[in-house]
Amino acid sequence: MRYYLYQLFIGFNVLLSISAAQQPNHTGKVNTATGNTKSYFTGKITDQKKGNPLIGASIYFHESKTGTISDTNGIFVSQNLPAGKYLVEISFQGYATIIENIEINGKTEQNFSMTETVVEHEEVTVTGVASATKTKLSSQPISILKKSDLFQSSSSNIIDAISKIVPGVASLGTGPAISKPVIRGLGYNRVVTVHDGVRQEGQQWGDEHGIEVDEYSIQKVELLKGPASLFYGSDAMAGVVHLITNVPVQRGTISGNILGTFNGNNGLYGTNANMAGHLKNGFNWNAYATYKNAGDYQNAYDGKVFNSRFNERNFGGYIGINKSWGYSHIIISNFNQHIGVIEGARDTVTGQFLVYPETPMSHIASNDELNSRILNTPYQQVTHFKIASDNNFVVPGGRMTVNLGFQGNRRREFGNELTPLVPGLFFDLKTISYNLQFHLAEKNGWINSIGITGMYQQNRNLAEEVLIPAYNLFDIGAFFYTKKTFDKLTVSGGIRADLRSLEGFKYIENGNTRFDDFKKKYSNLSGSIGLSYSASESLTWKLNLARSYRAPSVSELASNGAHEGTNRFEYGEQNLKSETACQIDAGFEYNEDHISFAISTFYNNIQNYIFYSKLESVLGGDSLVQQSGSDLTAFKFRQAIASLYGFEAKLDIHPHPLDWLHFENNFSLVAAHFNQDFEGTNKLPFVPSPRLLSVLKANFNKQQKYLRNSYLKIELDNVSAQNRVFTAYNTETATPGFTLLNFGVGSDFIHDGKTVFSVYIGINNITDVSYQSHLSRLKYTDINPVTGRLGVFNMGRNFSIKLNMPLSFKTKA
Repeated sequence: MRYYLYQLFIGFNVLLSISAAQQPNHTGKVNTATGNTKSYFTGKITDQKKGNPLIGASIYFHESKTGTISDTNGIFVSQNLPAGKYLVEISFQGYATIIENIEINGKTEQNFSMTETVVEHEEVTVTGVASATKTKLSSQPISILKKSDLFQSSSSNIIDAISKIVPGVASLGTGPAISKPVIRGLGYNRVVTVHDGVRQEGQQWGDEHGIEVDEYSIQKVELLKGPASLFYGSDAMAGVVHLITNVPVQRGTISGNILGTFNGNNGLYGTNANMAGHLKNGFNWNAYATYKNAGDYQNAYDGKVFNSRFNERNFGGYIGINKSWGYSHIIISNFNQHIGVIEGARDTVTGQFLVYPETPMSHIASNDELNSRILNTPYQQVTHFKIASDNNFVVPGGRMTVNLGFQGNRRREFGNELTPLVPGLFFDLKTISYNLQFHLAEKNGWINSIGITGMYQQNRNLAEEVLIPAYNLFDIGAFFYTKKTFDKLTVSGGIRADLRSLEGFKYIENGNTRFDDFKKKYSNLSGSIGLSYSASESLTWKLNLARSYRAPSVSELASNGAHEGTNRFEYGEQNLKSETACQIDAGFEYNEDHISFAISTFYNNIQNYIFYSKLESVLGGDSLVQQSGSDLTAFKFRQAIASLYGFEAKLDIHPHPLDWLHFENNFSLVAAHFNQDFEGTNKLPFVPSPRLLSVLKANFNKQQKYLRNSYLKIELDNVSAQNRVFTAYNTETATPGFTLLNFGVGSDFIHDGKTVFSVYIGINNITDVSYQSHLSRLKYTDINPVTGRLGVFNMGRNFSIKLNMPLSFKTKA
C-alpha cells in the first residue's frame, strides 16, 4: 500500500509543479523552467554605527521558503523570486532582526543597516495565520523557540523542553520518554500538534501516547496559546504546537550537522546527523537520521525506576524545487520508538520494584535487570510514518497553497510476559489530510484568504484485546480570514464552518457484543476577531475574542476495555455533545533597551466539557473490573460547564552597562472550576501548578579568539503546591510544591571565523530533590509499603552534554 501512496504523492506533486510552471506570468508570457521574467532582490547589509559590512547575515523570504546570505562585502543577491510582496527577515547574531514587507518586481534593490542588541524582539510566525506575520502583529500570544534555545535546554523530550521555556505550557508525563503538551490547563485532544504544516494524528487521546516526532530534527518551534479552530478545526481549543523540521538552507550551499548527546541520570545516549542542500537551479533537499537509547532513570526515593527505559530509530527529510512560480516539496518522516511502561508495583516487604507483578513469575528486580536496557513487559512499540506534499504557487490574483498528507500510525502494546513479542493491543490508524488555501493579492491594505481543510481517517484493531471500536472519520471545514493594518492598529479575524462524520463498527467477542454499530455527525461554527495596537515602538497592546469547538473522540464515545499503560478500565458515553468554548485574551508587551515585560491574561468558558471520573461501586468505594487476573479501576466519561482563567507574565532585566547579563522571570497561573459540585468539589482535574522560573544568564555573543555565542546560566524553578484538585471519586490528589536548581553553560568553538563545534552542558536538579509533578501519571502507581509514599517520583539529578559539529559547503551548481 505504501508503494502506491509514494507513487500517488510523487505523481501528484509532479503534476502540480508542471501546472504551476505553465501559469502565465504578469506579462502574459508562460513561465517555464528555462525561460521566464525573473525577479531578484539585492542589497548590502552593514553595521549601523560603524558602517562595516556584515558577513554571513541571513536574508529569508517566508512566502517562498528560500533565502540567501551576505558575502564578504555584505552584499546579497536572491534570484528566481516570483514577483509580489514578501515578508523579508534579515537576521545576524547579536543584532536586532529586521522584518519588512517588500514589493519585489524585476530588479529590486534595498540596503539595510542593523543595530546591535542584547534581546531579540522581532520574530515571524506561520502558525494561526494565513501567511507569514510578525508576532508583534498577531492578536494571540505566540512563542518562538529556535534551535539554539532547544540546544541550551536540558530535557528528556521535546515537549518537556517546551514546557520548561514557555510560560503557560506544562507537560503531562509518563516517565522521561512520554510527554503530552498542556496549554493553559487543557491537553489531550484539546491541543493540536502540527509537524511541518501537517496536523499530527496519532492516538493522542491516550495518557501514555506521546508526540511521534523526532526531537533532534526539529529546527524551530512555534507555539500559539489560545483557540485556533479558525485554521485547524476541531480540537484546537487550547492552542497549537507547531514543530518545524524542514527549513530550506540558503541557495548555493550544502550544510549539515552531526549531534551527539548524553544524559547521566538514565545513561541516555543519542546521535543525529542531517545534510541539507539548495542548488542554484532551485533544487533543494534535507535528510536526517536519529538514534536514541536510554536505561532506567533514578531518583533519591525510588532508586532506579524499573522499565523506564526506551529507544528510538528515526529518519526523514524532504526533496523539492523552488522556482519563480513558487515551490513544491515532498516531505517524509518515519518515527520508531520502543518504550517500557512503568507499572510501579512493589514488594510488600522491601518496597522494591517487582518484575511481572501478579503473575507466577513475579520477583524483585535484580541489579542486572535494573541496569539492563532490554524492555520488559509491559512495553509499547510506536511507529509513525508520514509523507506529505507541500506546495505554494503563484497564480493570477494571488497565491495558492496545497498541502496533502498521509500518516500511518501503528501502536502496539505488549503485556503478556509469556508471549512478550505478541501485542495485546494493536491500533492501526491511517489518516489522509488536505489543506487548500487561496491567498488573494493585497488590495487597499486588506489581506484576505479562503481555505478548505480536513481529513479522512480510519482506525483498525489488529490484536486480541480491544479498547475502542474500529471506525472511519471524515472531517471538512471551510474558512475565510482577513487582516488589515491601519497605521498603528492591526485588525484580523475570520469565520469557519466544520462538519465531522464518524462511523463505528460492531465487534463481537466470544459470542458477546463488545461494540455496537454507531454513526455520529457533528457540525460547528467557529471564528475569531483580534486587535494588535502598537502604541509606540516599545509598547504593543493585544486583544482577541474567539469561539472554538471539539467533537468527542472515539475513546470518549465508545471505549469499553482495559488500557495496558493506564491501569484503567474505560467506559465511553455515546450521548456526549461537542465541546464549545468562548475565550477572551488580553495583554501587552513592553520592550526597551534594558527591560522587557509582557503579560497575557485569558478567560475561557467551555460548554459540555468532557472529563473522566472513577465509577463508584454500589457497595461503596471504587468500581473494579477484573481483567487478566487483575482488578482495574473503572472510569466513565461525563460532561459539565467549565471555566478556566489565568495569566502568564514575563520580565527580563538586562541593566546598562551590563547588557550581557539577563535576569529573566516567567510566571504562569491557571485556575479552573466546574459550574457544579461533584462530591463536594468543583475543581477541574489535572490543572498544572503555578510556576515561577527565574534565570540569571550571561550571554557573550561577540566573537573572542576561539569562542563565540558563549553563555552561562543558573535557573531556579519554583513550582507551587497544587491543592485545587478534583477529589471526587478519588480522581486525583493534591501535590506538594518543590524547587529545582539548574545550571547550564555552553559555547561555539571557532577557527578562522568558522564554528568547528558547539558544546552545551547542563545539570538539572543539582540538589537531587525528590519530587512529583502534579501532571505525572506515575503519581498514582502503588504505595511503597516501607516508606508509605504513593507513586513513583520524577527524575533526580541529571548531568547532560550535547556536542554539535556543523558542516557547510558552497556549490557551483
